[in-house]
Amino acid sequence: MSTQVEDERVRGWLAGRLPQEWFDGEPEVSIDRDEILVVGTIPAPQQEGEVSAAARSAAEEGRIKQFREDTRERRIEIARELEHATRRKVAWGVRCGETRTVFTSLSAPVMTRLRQPERQVLDTLVDAGVARSRSDALGWCVKLVAQHSETWLKDLREAMEKVENVRRAGPDAQS
Repeated sequence: MSTQVEDERVRGWLAGRLPQEWFDGEPEVSIDRDEILVVGTIPAPQQEGEVSAAARSAAEEGRIKQFREDTRERRIEIARELEHATRRKVAWGVRCGETRTVFTSLSAPVMTRLRQPERQVLDTLVDAGVARSRSDALGWCVKLVAQHSETWLKDLREAMEKVENVRRAGPDAQS
């Protein structure tokens, strides 16, 4: 888990390093032990009159592809600098209108030991065609728990930040 101070330093560094013309407002920055994900908002294409959802979506995807190609070299340069400073991979994404696309993202292996009842859950998901493998099924389960436990996970993260603040203020803290 990254600390609040580390997260603030990364966000501050990005605020100073990212070209202002890239995004509308500050980008969304998500940080974990392995990766920093930067997702910025770009303007949606202007379309005349009433357009179908398919036409809107295609226009947004086209704008995202254009942004990705136009900024590739600079994004790689910025990512390398940040990766060197933080020892984390950097991934990029864009939100355009109603479309959100992450270009590249780290897929980190996670070792776990499961007893038979848990393996049977994963195997049921695979057998039903919900997932291609136990690994996919486990990822699906984690996403489902995160979706249905969002408030609880938010409260837990806030409590962990408070513990970190108390530790920093403890008797061994350096002024």
